[in-house]
Amino acid sequence: MQSTEDRLRRGLRGYLTAVSAALGTGAESFAVDFGPPKAACLVLDIQLAGCPGRETALLWDERHGWSFAIESPDGDGQRVLAYLGGDLVPAPARLRAFVRAVRGRTGGPAAAPPRLRDRRVSCLAHYEDGRARQTRPPDYRKW
Repeated sequence: MQSTEDRLRRGLRGYLTAVSAALGTGAESFAVDFGPPKAACLVLDIQLAGCPGRETALLWDERHGWSFAIESPDGDGQRVLAYLGGDLVPAPARLRAFVRAVRGRTGGPAAAPPRLRDRRVSCLAHYEDGRARQTRPPDYRKW
């Protein structure tokens, strides 16, 4: 029998592979930290208009979900520009829309990080087998 931790690791890797495919980046573009807390970074192949030469990334952690970050001006860290909120494990297409929305934004501070429910195994089970099923993931907001 597989442990919950093993299922979480496989599910998270599968989920990140699906997200990177939806964003048009390769699986090599993400890194995972199995924590605690579990976290991931998905480097994007885009730059923001007012910040040439600075890397952008989607960051995820098991407490707050997804955020969009940009490399700090001195290259020593990242600054969060926006939090997605909502679901801990949103559909990859929702992340694609989030990235587009942040790119079109004109500024302002990032909102405080959301506090999301901790249903990690259930959320990631949809991606556990290494490929996203063709069916839509469950609606996690109904928990």
